[in-house]
Amino acid sequence: MKDNQEQFEVLRKVSKKPNYSQRELASELNISVGKINYILNELKKKGLVKISNFKKNRNKSNYFYLLTPKGIANKSRLTIEFMKLKMKEYDELKKEIDEN
Repeated sequence: MKDNQEQFEVLRKVSKKPNYSQRELASELNISVGKINYILNELKKKGLVKISNFKKNRNKSNYFYLLTPKGIANKSRLTIEFMKLKMKEYDELKKEIDEN
């Protein structure tokens, strides 16, 4: 589940800001840059993101992350799973509070 959660968070971030640097993503998600690189490459292998660099930028290490249609669908599925999990946690906490 943790891998799904991390992939979901990365998909969420890059869908909002496709030109995040890996360092920025790592900082915001509190994950190492190496792990971000691994996650992005896994998402690319799964066909969920396209990775390209800015052609006109002198610094060719800047990349642009674009969610594919499959990536958008996967992000939606993960969002639903995340919401179901949070609703379940909420219900369990509410039940626990009501019992006390």
